[in-house]
Amino acid sequence: MGELRSSDLADPVVIGVISAPHGVRGTVRVRPPGLGRHLRRGVEPVVDGERRRILASRQTPKGFLVDLEGIGDRDLAASLRGSELILDRGELDAPDEEEFYVGDLVGLEVYDEGGTRIGSVADVLETPAHEILLIRDDEAEPAEHYVPFTHEHVPTVDPGGGRVVVDLSKVTPE
Repeated sequence: MGELRSSDLADPVVIGVISAPHGVRGTVRVRPPGLGRHLRRGVEPVVDGERRRILASRQTPKGFLVDLEGIGDRDLAASLRGSELILDRGELDAPDEEEFYVGDLVGLEVYDEGGTRIGSVADVLETPAHEILLIRDDEAEPAEHYVPFTHEHVPTVDPGGGRVVVDLSKVTPE
């Protein structure tokens, strides 16, 4: 079959990143970019160029502990540190009506609560507490806003309508 790259997938989505080995039997600690609902038994993400079935997964306060098919010792697990677990978007569970993937926010138009356009979502940054939306405006000297992705700061998210509403009164521009 040869080595798979994320570019071989039509629409690759990262479902987790291996942060460290755990124990001596090849278990890896995985940080998901969200709730981690795809880090479950039977899912087969691409890891380091190969499809690897998840044999077991359990959530901990520091992420998920995942056993991957073919990773049977600590040295092999350690060699995967920093590797992404990737699925094709078509393999993801369909989000419920009120759900969306945070990465899908990039490119959406951003408005304040008065309806004034502020810019667009340029990136989504991961932090231990929550994601941060990086918003850039289109001015000649673009301003950047770092907005915590919380209900308080981002009261409205409408991926279908292509827009996000933020409350900048609680955010200071960079």
